[in-house]
Amino acid sequence: MRHGQITRNRLIAAGVGSGLILILGVAWLLVYAGAYNIAADAPHTAPVYWLLNTVRDRSIAVRASSVAVPTDLGDQKRIADGAGLYGEMCSGCHLAPGMEKTEISQGLYPRAPDLSKGTDLTHRQEFWVIKHGIKMTGMAAWGVTHNDTLIWDMVAFLQKLPHLTPAQYQAAVKSAPESHEEMMKDMPGMQSDGHGDHHN
Repeated sequence: MRHGQITRNRLIAAGVGSGLILILGVAWLLVYAGAYNIAADAPHTAPVYWLLNTVRDRSIAVRASSVAVPTDLGDQKRIADGAGLYGEMCSGCHLAPGMEKTEISQGLYPRAPDLSKGTDLTHRQEFWVIKHGIKMTGMAAWGVTHNDTLIWDMVAFLQKLPHLTPAQYQAAVKSAPESHEEMMKDMPGMQSDGHGDHHN
């Protein structure tokens, strides 16, 4: 009886192993054959879309969880600086109040979120995404060229953006203190991680 049970267990294990090998083999053939269309004008299938969204959301949530949020996100200078940065760097993809869809925003897939309508991300998550970017979405890792202070300025402005009228948005961008190139010149340690992000 015991010998028969062991034999059955071995057969089951062998069957499972063979099944996994077959699945991996088929998957490899599909990849090698280029069966999945990665064109940006061909939406993902529902299962792939769900999987990628889940992987993205959980990856961001886990890595952003220990980011320390500054206490001065409501500071008017920080918001003003962020407005200038947003107008120069972000509006082409993420749009702004009263702004028509741009050519690049229409061609991206997945579509870049319209940040003038707000976001479900926390402050920590917004910072992490802006700093590190997201693979295969067109979202750049701005932390390569901008320090944490500038990134937090953008996060500060994002809190105000959904509440601005088109005229208020234009005024905020036009009255921004200086271009971000000038702000960057005045800030040491552009490549440093600063005090906020402990995930490298």
